[in-house]
Amino acid sequence: MEHNNNNNIILHSHCVEVAMEEVHHVVAPPHKSTFQKLKARLKETFFPDDPLRQFKGQPLKTKFVLGAQYFFPILQWGPNYTFQLFKSDLIAGLTIASLAIPQGISYAKLANLPPIVGLYSSFVPPLVYAVLGSSRDLAVGPVSIASLVLGSMLRQEVSPTTDPLLFLQLAFTSTFFAGLFQASLGILRLGFIIDFLSKAILIGFMAGAAIIVSLQQLKSLLGITHFTKQMGLVPVMTSVFHNVHEWSWQTILMGICFLMLLLLARHISIRKPKLFWVSAGAPLVSVIISTILVFAIKGQNHGISVIGKLQEGINPPSWNMLRFHGSHLGLVIKTGIITGILSLTEGIAVGRTFAALRNYKVDGNKEMMAIGFMNVVGSFTSCYVTTGAFSRSAVNNNAGAKSAVSNVVMSVTVMVTLLFLMPLFQYTPNVVLGAIIVTAVIGLIDIPAACLIWRIDKFDFIVMLTAFFGVIFISVQHGLALAVGLSTFKILLQITRPKTVMLGKIPGTDIYRNLHQYKEAVRVPGFLILSIEAPINFANITYLNERLVSALHIQ
Repeated sequence: MEHNNNNNIILHSHCVEVAMEEVHHVVAPPHKSTFQKLKARLKETFFPDDPLRQFKGQPLKTKFVLGAQYFFPILQWGPNYTFQLFKSDLIAGLTIASLAIPQGISYAKLANLPPIVGLYSSFVPPLVYAVLGSSRDLAVGPVSIASLVLGSMLRQEVSPTTDPLLFLQLAFTSTFFAGLFQASLGILRLGFIIDFLSKAILIGFMAGAAIIVSLQQLKSLLGITHFTKQMGLVPVMTSVFHNVHEWSWQTILMGICFLMLLLLARHISIRKPKLFWVSAGAPLVSVIISTILVFAIKGQNHGISVIGKLQEGINPPSWNMLRFHGSHLGLVIKTGIITGILSLTEGIAVGRTFAALRNYKVDGNKEMMAIGFMNVVGSFTSCYVTTGAFSRSAVNNNAGAKSAVSNVVMSVTVMVTLLFLMPLFQYTPNVVLGAIIVTAVIGLIDIPAACLIWRIDKFDFIVMLTAFFGVIFISVQHGLALAVGLSTFKILLQITRPKTVMLGKIPGTDIYRNLHQYKEAVRVPGFLILSIEAPINFANITYLNERLVSALHIQ
């Protein structure tokens, strides 16, 4: 009987204690029907924050108001908004607009889309987020990683040069599916799915993507006309050195000058955070100076490629361009899901980071719905995948943004640009846009974080390197998939082969610690105390029985 009692303890406890002197009777828990158990389990899994508790005991009118505020956070903080707050948001909005305009044009080219689409994507989505989003600091717009992935995946089947209209249609359709997927995660409370992208995966993936993005800019920085369509390190470098005869010294000189200017501005802002406006305004200043210079010297006649004429006016509707049929449907769904996960992960991570710094809470599921609906609406209005970018949000935070109104100010500024200032960008050189992209993505390479992962967990470091080298040498999506697969294997390994340690008692206390880590801990005579660092289930019960038998023999 004593042996059976001990087995019961093993099956129901992480800390197993074989008692020899005293027996404690365990009372059975209150009876629950299968439906009640299922209901409790589902609530614990999908509603751990119990979002409906605020509605309990409230009159119908109050429930309606609370419901509206839950889905539209602007109704919660809007009534208390003051002119003093608006002054801060106005400065922040104008500051991030100076960064969003050149970045929007640059990232659209990175996605193989017309430059104007980048500005469209900095106009409508921020307005949607201002109504639905819960972060005060998130600055919305196109981002480098999502742009790279979108462009590289769609280009596998459709050429943006030979069939630009179809490529644009697929980009908008991918954005629709990205938004639909993101919103569905929020509505169905499935946000834990993005947790499979661990910190190690993101660090390795973003570092690899930053290098790939930078290598792609060699086309603009060197003035190469015939450039490879592949993304890997080897084909890009091969293309660069096979086309040395196309290198333009004028383009290279201009690229080096503006790249040094942008990197210097970034360095100044890092060393002195109060001078954040230096790096925030540097891209727009670079665009203005380079455009005037190219116009003055007729640079397009000297081997310096320019953007060319851009369409004036605000976003045209694009719902009639979405393609839900044909041979490319599988491609756009896959592209939408991957870019949706990446942009959602980045947006929520950025929002939570600044929320923690300013001591307020961001609801992850609300953010998923906000970013999702923002992209769905964007796909109807000639926008591609957008989210909250870290660099832009950091500038927004440093500029003193108090609410999402800073996004509205940025959006209005972009609208004015679209309506009246587009002819000014006709002579903007592509080399400066390439320099802006390189400066923006270089911050994604986080070497201190990689060193920290090495010190903490060697397996996570291997996962990080898998993501990094997979992105550089294979492809962006395959590198990410390999890293996620390896990380999932680690989780399965931890579940099926949980760590078990023997515990001993610290003399003079009631504290029990690992015998191998605490030299002062001693075994209790007649007792075997094990700690199992994982839930006990069918996948690991055989292994745990073997470990228990082994421990008993050692004892």
